[in-house]
Amino acid sequence: MIELVVATRNRHKTSEIQRILGPEFRVRDLVAHPEVSEIPESGTSFEENAKLKALAASKQLPALVIADDSGLEVDALGGAPGVYSARYAGASATDRDKIDKLLRELARVRATDDGRRARFRCVVALARNGHLLETFEGIVEGSIADEARGDSGFGYDPIFIPEGLKQTFGELPTEVKNTISHRAKAIRALADRLRRLEFGG
Repeated sequence: MIELVVATRNRHKTSEIQRILGPEFRVRDLVAHPEVSEIPESGTSFEENAKLKALAASKQLPALVIADDSGLEVDALGGAPGVYSARYAGASATDRDKIDKLLRELARVRATDDGRRARFRCVVALARNGHLLETFEGIVEGSIADEARGDSGFGYDPIFIPEGLKQTFGELPTEVKNTISHRAKAIRALADRLRRLEFGG
């Protein structure tokens, strides 16, 4: 079994990663490691932030560490919220606050159908002992719904409609989302590389 520590305290994210990876991996996160201080996301890209978090945690933990940074890029908003997706409506904003702000911004710019095109992007960084081993990227194209729909997932899931489907990520069953999402694509690429390189040995 390959053991990984995810440099996050977001239990939703940890559970999702575990479900994507399956039983041959054991996933833990920083909830069990209060000695690891909060790692600021000071990068200007998803890749920079993922690297920062993975490297910082891997210097403090004797384990294979992964970290991801992901977010939503909306064409009509010039790619916003992008790397600021998590704090788009303020540091203490709820998911609903972030969704409401994004829908208000799209209404303000009078976004057409083309302008509502968007993508979720995720970069996963893999590190050990303070050294970056590799990064993996996953992208899923889609569009922004007129209103929030569905209670599954988290973040912007209730307003993102993946290309080729009519339901939002918030309406799709978890097992479907976890086969097509940006995080699923990046995590599956990570898993394939770990199996080949046998980092878990």
